[in-house]
Amino acid sequence: RWQKVLYERQPFPDNYVDQRFLEELRKNVHARRYRYRAVVFQSGAVVQQLCSVCVFVVTWWYMDAGMLSPQGLFGAALVTSLLGYVLFDAVDGGAGRRESGRTRWADLKSTLVFAAFTYGFSPVLKTLTESISTDTIYAMSALMLLGHLIFFDYGANAAIVSSTLSLNMAIFASVCLASRLPRSLHAFVMVTFAMQIFALWPMLQKKLKARTPRCYVGVTVLFVLAALGGLATVSSVGAVLFASLLLAISCLCPYCLIRLQLLKDNIHGPWDEAEIKEDLSRFLM
Repeated sequence: RWQKVLYERQPFPDNYVDQRFLEELRKNVHARRYRYRAVVFQSGAVVQQLCSVCVFVVTWWYMDAGMLSPQGLFGAALVTSLLGYVLFDAVDGGAGRRESGRTRWADLKSTLVFAAFTYGFSPVLKTLTESISTDTIYAMSALMLLGHLIFFDYGANAAIVSSTLSLNMAIFASVCLASRLPRSLHAFVMVTFAMQIFALWPMLQKKLKARTPRCYVGVTVLFVLAALGGLATVSSVGAVLFASLLLAISCLCPYCLIRLQLLKDNIHGPWDEAEIKEDLSRFLM
């Protein structure tokens, strides 16, 4: 009788297997079953980040066209930052702050230092790319924002995820676009707004998603409407295309994912690579 061993000589060819070989066949052992509502909920992170980029570009366009003053944008950003700061602590009752050991005075000092340095270097930011053509600046900004969306941490455990790289690319894009604004004050406000929407806003999103899912859904819907409304004032065709993109990501892609899961056919059996599950740490002593 054939045995599945290598250390004993048997009267069979090396590639011989009997009918019992397929008794250990298993299919889709590690396949995950998704629910449509859960996938739509998780797609909100992608939708919100797309809307963040849209809001940032529309805001820059308004400032470049002279339809939005830097004082007005700075005041609105300051008010929303204070509201978001209060909401960030109110969501978990300040538990996260107590665990980190960070005080409000430390947050205030960090904010003042960042604002002072950004304001002091705003003339440098304004003249940093004067020797570069405007078309090149726009192309670089578009590539950097695209890279920001690709490397952003949406909650997936993947090698491509890099929060630091994603944030740096977004700030680089904001510096490039801010250098094409009329004055140094415009550049300062634009970079400050970029830090708020690309660094602080995602932190609040993640806490709302983890603590209050219903509030997270409501905030996502309002943010999407605000982004579409702002884009519609610039280009109605662009707003329609952007709305179609958001619907495809939040509704069509989850449906396709669930349908494709039904076609998954991964097989597992004795031909898989051996896995050592025993604790071998005692041999390393």
